[in-house]
Amino acid sequence: MSRIQANLLLLLAGAMWGMGFVAQSTAMEAIGPFLFIGLRFAIAFITMLPFALWESRGAAPLSPRDNRNFMAIGLLLFAGMAAQQIGLLTTTVTNSGFLTGLYVVMVPFLSVLLFRKWPHRVVWPGALSALAGIWLLSGAGSVSFRPGDWLTILCALFWALQVIMIARSAAHTGRPVTLAVTQFGVTAAIALAIAFLSEPVDIPAIRLALPEILYAGIFSGGIAFTLQVIGQRYTTAPQAAIFLSTEAVFAALFGAIFLGERLPPTGLAGCVLIFAAILLVELVPAMRPRQSATS
Repeated sequence: MSRIQANLLLLLAGAMWGMGFVAQSTAMEAIGPFLFIGLRFAIAFITMLPFALWESRGAAPLSPRDNRNFMAIGLLLFAGMAAQQIGLLTTTVTNSGFLTGLYVVMVPFLSVLLFRKWPHRVVWPGALSALAGIWLLSGAGSVSFRPGDWLTILCALFWALQVIMIARSAAHTGRPVTLAVTQFGVTAAIALAIAFLSEPVDIPAIRLALPEILYAGIFSGGIAFTLQVIGQRYTTAPQAAIFLSTEAVFAALFGAIFLGERLPPTGLAGCVLIFAAILLVELVPAMRPRQSATS
């Protein structure tokens, strides 16, 4: 798979996440955050398990280290989802969308701090452009820090670590669907255990939230996170973070299509900045080899 194809998969994942953001918020009108997370990723696990079994046919067994890395990625996914979902109880969707987008800047910084892996120079202005675009999409207002805001910043940190760990594991093992299914299983098991201990589990309430659970489980959960893992086999973590940041653009787009919302001029400017970041990280690295070849 080429890098362009991989980045298109990441764009598709961002689109599915953008449409699923409303589902995450509205589902908690009926059920608790951990029950929603647990059911969502249990469905994602069941949906993608046949593909993981097919992928494993004839493949060499995973090493103990690979299994540990896959489990660790699952823990990071659970931590990020839990922080974001609980944060939505005490913060606005606008603040949550902007603060979650902080992982776009965190990824290149953490890559340098933890692994001394320096990204292409164009990633730095690209990450800042994407972050500025997310801020404009969120309304360009000030963020008043409430408990939910701090939890969402913590979510962004877990998200950044998850993106980095996937980049270090997906290409090495050649088992992206197995990695995705493992993280789904870990997240579902932990969330459901906490839900049964601390939240009411009411069947009529689950039925009420079933459309959101099914979409979040099958599409923005199972399919989108699997596309993320597959796409990250062929691109770097900082570039992946920028492409995945289009979640904010697609959230605004689907809000306009399905809810009749309209973007103000600042929101349109935010979309332009995010797509400018994508063009930077996609075109500039591709132009350098051509320049070297012609010189």
